[in-house]
Amino acid sequence: MARILLLETSAATLSVALAEDGKVVQDRVCTEPRQQASLAAPLVKEVLDAAGLTVAVCDAVCVSKGPGSYTGLRVGVSTAKGLCFGAGIPLLSVGTLDILAHSAAFAGKIVPMIDARRMEVYTAVFSPEGKQLTEVEAKVIGPDSFADELAAGPMLFIGDGALKCKDVLTSPNAFFRQADPLASAMAPLAEAAWQEKRFEDVAYFEPFYLKDFIATVSRKNLF
Repeated sequence: MARILLLETSAATLSVALAEDGKVVQDRVCTEPRQQASLAAPLVKEVLDAAGLTVAVCDAVCVSKGPGSYTGLRVGVSTAKGLCFGAGIPLLSVGTLDILAHSAAFAGKIVPMIDARRMEVYTAVFSPEGKQLTEVEAKVIGPDSFADELAAGPMLFIGDGALKCKDVLTSPNAFFRQADPLASAMAPLAEAAWQEKRFEDVAYFEPFYLKDFIATVSRKNLF
């Protein structure tokens, strides 16, 4: 069993937790958007201080690896790598869609959806037990999306990209839940990764962006 610091920065909500033996013992959440860069490190300190611990006595740090917000993922992974490097402990990672799927508690198939833009989401289909059934993809949602699966039974669409699809996916078998991935939901996934020794390379690990970052040019004439 392990003591693992958990860090989730991929969505609007920033969260940090501490788990021991797969169970959360400390948990902090910041719902103010776009605070990852300024509050990730202070929230880590707050969690460790509340537990009376330092990162050096943790067995590992686990970070949500994406897909999700480009900036949020960069901040989370950079923070996690810095903690691991400084304390000399291993780095673990779990998929953001996995976090949402394992927190769903639904009897049918589960479809985590992370908002991309317009009607596009990052998504995959999971079993009720949280097993990934399809590849992660950037998917534009239309009236025929998931038609075969919805005809076969109930499906839960969960995440910050779920509700925008409600008017398009009109099957009576479609259920929707707004949710952000949280560090507290990472605990069993991180414990499993620890037990299976699925350690990341601290020097070379990169987030799972799924799509390349596209910078936009401001239309304002600054000069």
